[in-house]
Amino acid sequence: MCLAIPGKIIGIERDDSLMHTGRVNFGGVIKQINLSLVPDANIGDYVIVHAGFAISMVDEDEAQRVFEYLDEIDGMMEEADRQ
Repeated sequence: MCLAIPGKIIGIERDDSLMHTGRVNFGGVIKQINLSLVPDANIGDYVIVHAGFAISMVDEDEAQRVFEYLDEIDGMMEEADRQ
């Protein structure tokens, strides 16, 4: 199963080619992500990332809801492991 998750752009690098990348923060884990599919994204924006590519932009409220769902799932998995 593949999952696309939101992350916050904390840095952007552009070069003369089509390459457009940025550093994206996923709750403390920072990854270099291809931003070519979201050319209007800026530092501070949230993007949905799948397989190393930002595939769309999302507002902060929606990103926070996803984070809450992921925390909830993590809690349920920890509880299941204790049983």
